[in-house]
Amino acid sequence: MSETHAVQRLYQARMQRVTRPYLARGANVVRCKLCMINAHLCICAHRPSIKSQAAFMLVMYDDEVLKPSNTGRLIADVASDCHAYIWSRTEPERAMLDTINDPKYQAFVVFPGEYAASERVVSQPEVPLGKIPLFILLDASWSQARKMFKKSPWLAHLPVLSFAPDLVSRYLIRKSVQDHQLATAEVAALVYDSINEPKNGALMNAWFDVFKEHYLTGKMQRQLPEQGALQRLALLQGNNAADIT
Repeated sequence: MSETHAVQRLYQARMQRVTRPYLARGANVVRCKLCMINAHLCICAHRPSIKSQAAFMLVMYDDEVLKPSNTGRLIADVASDCHAYIWSRTEPERAMLDTINDPKYQAFVVFPGEYAASERVVSQPEVPLGKIPLFILLDASWSQARKMFKKSPWLAHLPVLSFAPDLVSRYLIRKSVQDHQLATAEVAALVYDSINEPKNGALMNAWFDVFKEHYLTGKMQRQLPEQGALQRLALLQGNNAADIT
């Protein structure tokens, strides 16, 4: 297995600050410490890799990184250039600010345009020649994400990449208040599409489906389908689905 990625390292660091057991739903389940799925359904060996011009930054609400249902880690699973930080209203990490302002990047906040001034909102990222697009995702519940967006002045100078709100989420693990509130991994797939990387968008969605299927299989104590998400992922990667066991 490859070395741990940014979200896994952030999880380990956050766990060192836990003063009492974090009792998420299913706290008694024996989980893989990396993918957070029931150990017997671990998907780590099947992680795809994506070659992309894009970089990602996950700014996570304090306990979001501890939740087994979090999908932000799926982005770090596949994206080679991915950063992850815990959000703080008053003390943002210097390393995070340095990355956002690094001249090699052109940063965008990915968020619904209705919450930003119209002059900041773009539907298609325009990246100056020689720069790497850095897409900042606020990884939290919807109410928490709105708070983060509003109370992060260090994001206020950045363009806001916004997608049409008529997309219905396929995420079934947590209940959203509104159907168009997408899981973080689904948003990343839209980002890949927006920079003309549709295969990467399809791979991101396929990896999301693998996670969702295995997570719900463990949660509901049922069997994986014979022709499931892993087979579809393998076909998308050009592999023989029969090679997956």
